Amino acid sequence: MIYEVIVGGKPHRLELEKADGAWECRLDGISIPVDALIPRRDVLSLLVHGQSYEVKREQTATDLHLWIRGARFAVELRDPRSLRSRQKAAGDEKGPRKILAPMPGRVVRLLVAENSDVDAGQGIVVVEAMKMQNEIKSPKKGVVKKISTIPGAAVNNGDVLAIVE
Repeated sequence: MIYEVIVGGKPHRLELEKADGAWECRLDGISIPVDALIPRRDVLSLLVHGQSYEVKREQTATDLHLWIRGARFAVELRDPRSLRSRQKAAGDEKGPRKILAPMPGRVVRLLVAENSDVDAGQGIVVVEAMKMQNEIKSPKKGVVKKISTIPGAAVNNGDVLAIVE
């Protein structure tokens, strides 16, 4: 996985790869040995070069901040693959669009109701997979014509969660 992480306005390239049950991390092309554990929601425990760090996530509707050793950092996280797919999908605004489950998991909550107006990129459904909550977003501006799931339902990769017209 490759991400663009912007901390305090400065962009960084973060590459993460799971290998032999551990994570390989490269930050701006430099390999960094990292051992990571998620002890509770919105908290990440890291061991980097023998130093222990607790990273707490604080997210509002518009901003993401990370707390590390008492310091607060404004962070923006971009997944280049996601950006490319959103740009590609943006060109196809006509007709209904199915919102599919990107992975197997459990529906945690619905963020909109049927017949609601939504903007492109607005959250529709939250799916939990491997103890991580993933907000599934609308690919286009439109109206939610159908919601095909309920909170608590198990979903598989590719299941239709909603339809936006």
